[in-house]
Amino acid sequence: MAAEKTLKITLVKSPIAAIPKQRATVEALGLHKLHQTVELPDNAAVRGMIWHVNHLVKVEE
Repeated sequence: MAAEKTLKITLVKSPIAAIPKQRATVEALGLHKLHQTVELPDNAAVRGMIWHVNHLVKVEE
């Protein structure tokens, strides 16, 4: 079975000044602290969440 692709997502900018919907999206991605990194599956749902907060996060494939 092929290994599932994952994305490394790092919070690089504070969501304090962001609109509440974007803060909720950052939280839903599992990011709580600055420079925290999470690995999530590479799928359409995660890509959409990243697209909405791309100014706050750094993504590595």
